[in-house]
Amino acid sequence: MYSFSEIQTNSGIVQYRTENLTGIKCRISPERIKRNIDNPDFSKYNNEPCPFCPENVLINTPVFKDGTRIQKGESITFPNLFPFARKHVVTVITKDHNVRTFSKKQIEDAIDGQYRALINETGYSSINWNFLPSAGASMLHPHMQGISDYTPSNLTEKYITNSYKYYQEKGKNYWDELIHTEMKSSRFIAGSEIIWAANPVPLGEKEIRGYMPFSTLDELESYIDLISKGMKNIIDFYNYLGHYAFNFSLYTGTPKNKNKGFRAFCSFIARINPNRACTSDTAFMERLHMEPVILTLPEDLGEAYSNFKINTK
Repeated sequence: MYSFSEIQTNSGIVQYRTENLTGIKCRISPERIKRNIDNPDFSKYNNEPCPFCPENVLINTPVFKDGTRIQKGESITFPNLFPFARKHVVTVITKDHNVRTFSKKQIEDAIDGQYRALINETGYSSINWNFLPSAGASMLHPHMQGISDYTPSNLTEKYITNSYKYYQEKGKNYWDELIHTEMKSSRFIAGSEIIWAANPVPLGEKEIRGYMPFSTLDELESYIDLISKGMKNIIDFYNYLGHYAFNFSLYTGTPKNKNKGFRAFCSFIARINPNRACTSDTAFMERLHMEPVILTLPEDLGEAYSNFKINTK
């Protein structure tokens, strides 16, 4: 399912890996972990009031067109005030502002809120989570983000297109072949109906993927319990390894992809644990969808440079 080459450096090895299906590449340098740039723990933040705290969330967040928000357990789901997708929703996961660990029910209720907010969309939907500032979270308070667009994100498109090509050329489902391989490998983590395994060509540190037995968002509901159980297990595993910050994305196709070789899957990557001055400008879109969210229009830079030259003469 992947190819690699290896070189010897003065301090160890470097592997160059390529995923055969998509052509996605990465480099792995095991010696670099010895730099100890990841803090063993993250700084405690003050529980300062924020828009997502219980006393503010129903005042400071928008509502859907019918005037409601989606509430289940501790979770509250509502439209994103600053969307970067055709449909972009936010789910506040917990009442607590400063959280280290999550219960299965907290994760399950949040996933359910995302599902309910996105289920009537006709596009390509994903459920995403940036946890802590070094993972690109602009708000410390734990929250998920769901997006849906008429076209898939860069990474989703790669898998949809190449899964179909694989099916046409080989007459087999790529994901069945992949799962069979991963369950026999040292990368296998856990699971039977949903298989969790370390990605052999990782997009980020300690990437772990969950391979789903379905393709589309409308099939997700009956698996929310199992997905949430697996997610909690991976988060607890990351904590055990000393990683508290992470990105997560769950990718789904549309009904037209259902019988064309694509399967839904999700991915976790660990991020450097934050300090008070650490906020990353790369989050789930950049790292797990391979599609950056840019703040500045390139067309504005020419005028800005002209002003710069005028004002610095």
